[in-house]
Amino acid sequence: MGLSSSGSRGVAALYFGVMLAFLASAINPHDYPTWVLETLPAMIALPLLWATRKRFPLTTLLYVLIALHALVLIVGGTWTYAEVPAGFWVKDWFGLSRNPYDKLGHFMQGLVPALLAREILLRKGYLTHRGMAAFLSLCVAEAISAWYELIEWWTALALGQGADAFLGTQGDPWDTQSDMFLAGIGAAVGLLLLRRLHDAQIARLS
Repeated sequence: MGLSSSGSRGVAALYFGVMLAFLASAINPHDYPTWVLETLPAMIALPLLWATRKRFPLTTLLYVLIALHALVLIVGGTWTYAEVPAGFWVKDWFGLSRNPYDKLGHFMQGLVPALLAREILLRKGYLTHRGMAAFLSLCVAEAISAWYELIEWWTALALGQGADAFLGTQGDPWDTQSDMFLAGIGAAVGLLLLRRLHDAQIARLS
């Protein structure tokens, strides 16, 4: 059983809202190469989700979280993560040494893939044990985070200083480790706090 008609309309509204934000961000970003690199995951995910919306519709929870993650990427690509205005506000409020906006991106990078992996594992019948599904979903999220850090490294090697805005380390020697740590936190938070809501929505789709 797929999404209801109202659910389908809601997903379509989310999709087109994100697409409008994406197009608006392309008008005058801080740096076009960095914008492409930062928003590339959204460029790949959005068409894929639209193409599979009828064959394998996701839960409403996941569609909402994916839309939020896409917006985080779009905002980061528009200003570069180190220059997002909202990040400077948080920096000033808490007396931080750097703009923390990129950490929100890595938190979402853990939360969304973990719940997506969980949904696929459970709905496709690959696993029935919720605990094992949670463990493997956390592993998937951390693996994606690790691969993203490797991609950043390879990009830096290829582009040299031209990749500084994409890396967004802001002089932090532990940036890679903290990025992966935040992804793990995001995955754990999603798996712990959203599992009941997620299970209820999975049941309605089954």
